[in-house]
Amino acid sequence: MAAAALLFRGAARGPPALAFTRALGSAPPGPVSRGARRAALAAAGTLGGLGLALGLWRRQAALAAAREDEEEKELRQRFMAPPVSGLRELRRRRRELRSRMEVLIMETQAEMCRALADLDPGASFAVDSWERKEGGGGISCVLQDGEVFEKAGVNVSVVSGFLSEEAARQMRSRGKSLKAKDGKLPFCAMGVSSVIHPKNPHVPTMHFNYRYFEIEEADGTKQWWFGGGTDLTPTYLNEEDAVHFHKTLKEACDKHDLKLYPKYKKWCDDYFYIKHRGERRGIGGIFFDDVDSPSKEEVFQFVKSCAKAVVPCYIPIVKKHCHDSFTPEEKLWQQLRRGRYVEFNLVYDRGTKFGLLTPGSRIESILMSLPLTARWEYMHNPPESSKEAEMLEVLRNPKDWVH
Repeated sequence: MAAAALLFRGAARGPPALAFTRALGSAPPGPVSRGARRAALAAAGTLGGLGLALGLWRRQAALAAAREDEEEKELRQRFMAPPVSGLRELRRRRRELRSRMEVLIMETQAEMCRALADLDPGASFAVDSWERKEGGGGISCVLQDGEVFEKAGVNVSVVSGFLSEEAARQMRSRGKSLKAKDGKLPFCAMGVSSVIHPKNPHVPTMHFNYRYFEIEEADGTKQWWFGGGTDLTPTYLNEEDAVHFHKTLKEACDKHDLKLYPKYKKWCDDYFYIKHRGERRGIGGIFFDDVDSPSKEEVFQFVKSCAKAVVPCYIPIVKKHCHDSFTPEEKLWQQLRRGRYVEFNLVYDRGTKFGLLTPGSRIESILMSLPLTARWEYMHNPPESSKEAEMLEVLRNPKDWVH
């Protein structure tokens, strides 16, 4: 797939698409169905029936081609760009989890982009499809300098090849027992990742990422796991927003196991910790990695529930605050908090590190998470009892937002 720069505007909308099970639920139609073949052979039993047989054959082939074209059109309307693996390949592997996961991340990308475009109708998403020579590629959707969003990116990547030594070392440091063959470890990784930086300091930054990883070891066995999460980084604390955000994520987790939300909420608070500052990046959410039980299907369904929660947990907060008034001092505080965001992503974030260590990685997409503007001010300390100090207190001492 050649790289292409397309534009998606908020006003552009396709009709509601068929469910994926309907669009890809049957095998690719051949040129002729069995019924048409039998009819054609019967007609060919007589000398005069040969022309009729050919006519039936051609009509059935035309109908099959038209049906396939219509399915492709509907699938294209559901996504921001054609899938990395191609529509035919997704159709051929429609029952495999890798194919279903690719569809899920493509749908999640499109749902978030369209929700953001609805809130910022004067802005446009640049849709950039790219290839990776080592295997696979991705679709980067980025909006910059809108009325509501300073920068909003929603990226999909589906890559394969061999792990670099540095990436394999990083995974082994997390307890992975990886047995390479001739020093090589084939892998496949796919995911959707988004970071949204609004202009208004009363609208929080939001990040989400959901991914699937698969590695083939020397003896042919495959290790697989899922990872991901969704977290909120406000400039100013609004407890009502924090409760809504966390409750929406808790509901998604509770559909599968009541133990998941408290476990992954704590994991999120611990993961997004800026050690050299002694504070969290934001007010958390959920985060998990290396999840490979109870079963591949059950974990996939859990990840799907979490991915479907990203729009309802965040978009209502944007709608509520995107037209709030703010002062120059509040904008300055937003810039300082963004500086902390940059520090975490470049120093600690596991996904950023892995991307930079993977051969053929697309640096522009990896660093999409960084804001257009940020600020580092020497020895800045907010006044005691200020709104800024209130925010710092929560970042240093995470709260339970749902009990």
